[in-house]
Amino acid sequence: MNAQEWVVDLLAVGSGGAGMTAALVGKSLGLEALVIEKTAFFGGSTARSGGGVWVPNHYLLAQDGVVDSLENARLYLRHTVGERTPAKLQEAYLAHAPRMIEWLRDHTCVQFQRMPGYSDYYPERPGGLAAGRSLEPVPFNGRELGAELAYLRKPMAEAPGGLAFTASEYQKIGMVMTTGAGKQTALRAGLRFARHLLTGVRCLTMGQALAGRLRRAMQLAGIPLWRNTALQELLLEGGRVVGVLAQRDGQPLRILARKGVILAAGGFSHNLALRQQYLPQPTSIEWSVACPGNTGDAIQAGLRGGAAVDLMEDAWWGPSSCPPNEPPFFHVGERGYPGGIIVNGLGQRFVNESAPYIDVVHAMYRRHSPDTPHIPVYFIFDQHYRAHYLFGMSFPLAPIPSRYFKNGYIHRAASIPELARQLGLDEARLAETVARFNSFAHAGKDLDYARGDSAYDNYYGDPSQRPNPNLGALEQPPFYAVAFWPGDLGTKGGLVTDEWGRVLRTDGSVIQGLFAAGNSMASVMGSSYPGAGATIGPAMTFGFLAAECAARE
Repeated sequence: MNAQEWVVDLLAVGSGGAGMTAALVGKSLGLEALVIEKTAFFGGSTARSGGGVWVPNHYLLAQDGVVDSLENARLYLRHTVGERTPAKLQEAYLAHAPRMIEWLRDHTCVQFQRMPGYSDYYPERPGGLAAGRSLEPVPFNGRELGAELAYLRKPMAEAPGGLAFTASEYQKIGMVMTTGAGKQTALRAGLRFARHLLTGVRCLTMGQALAGRLRRAMQLAGIPLWRNTALQELLLEGGRVVGVLAQRDGQPLRILARKGVILAAGGFSHNLALRQQYLPQPTSIEWSVACPGNTGDAIQAGLRGGAAVDLMEDAWWGPSSCPPNEPPFFHVGERGYPGGIIVNGLGQRFVNESAPYIDVVHAMYRRHSPDTPHIPVYFIFDQHYRAHYLFGMSFPLAPIPSRYFKNGYIHRAASIPELARQLGLDEARLAETVARFNSFAHAGKDLDYARGDSAYDNYYGDPSQRPNPNLGALEQPPFYAVAFWPGDLGTKGGLVTDEWGRVLRTDGSVIQGLFAAGNSMASVMGSSYPGAGATIGPAMTFGFLAAECAARE
């Protein structure tokens, strides 16, 4: 069957934050842009995320009187990312991420607000900012998308009853039982929900709001998005990428791109063969909350076109639990609340539970061995924790679904030794671990792993808990345990690019006409995770820069 042919100026492969931003910028510069999406839904992992965007030195910081600078941000990256990625790549991000945010503010309906107090992940390091550099999208009425709303990819977890709250509100609602701010935020979210029910508003927040706003901006700009259109192969002429061979609704299609092809189709989280080839073991696609379409198609096409890759051994890790026959849940706030600990297969603590999620999984893999198993580990908490804090989307005092006890997702026991027996752990050792931790909680100082010493730890701590917002003793039965696995938000490895997002060969030369952004690109953040949104911020920024570069060429 002969392939149909379509000609545009700029083709973005993937409909997440990187691809849609690139298309919007390209269209504003006079290019005919097209976005293609392999799956039936748009938004990619962006739509499934918390929607955070980590941008140093942005205009909203200055408006709120928070002091930041290019020099300060550069110092911070030096002490987090270090030399793992090229300095030119880091400099490009620091210089252009604030400009990208301002461009969206001025030219589109994609608007952001600060996440006050959401600290950088390592605020005590030089250049770190405890006040936080992260942004999140302003809530958005999904009804503005019209029929397209039905094709917005669902979030990785939905609040019960259709409630919607921002990432900043989620942090406060986690303390609904213990703080005035938590109660006020929950009431405000409930009243907003009731108002929206009466007025027909479909309130989108977090990653849903970001993907929805980007898609609405594309609609207003007249940029087409073709769903069910999968990249098959890059088309090259004389070493230059001139388009792609794709398949749309099962039919072959040649899409020629005069100015360039931007690969923004995510990483390879859902490709088991690539995970087994590149990532530390054991590994599973069942532990990932990334978009199911992230099977590495763009990265593999780039490799076949002669591209270099880097960081293929790493991912945007985070401890995740896996209810049988349900999607996995990526745990962020729960680990910071007082009254819970994480233990390995020997019943021992091994990490600051409140630490950045990537650090927890790095520790799991680094310490894992047949003699000292760390995959899975177990999150253990007591009834006091259960009655006061969120776990997943289970609100305090709400009954835990009985299926979770029947299918073994959650273990419950009247004592710590009994819980140890259920988990197959050494009873005496687990009891000793809990007793030692409880002594730290009463004293307010974690002498083993310094939990609660960082402003980042405290963000998800309970300010009513004294003397340490992250430390609470496990003393009130029954006791609960959930297995945590090395989950991920996406893989970090991808095509090596220069500071304009141009894909490079192994000899460092540029593959003309080919760009990469998002998780199809080797991350500018190296093996680190400087702050909330250090995934989406670079994705959108390098999509922005790639489109500008393509327009110049």
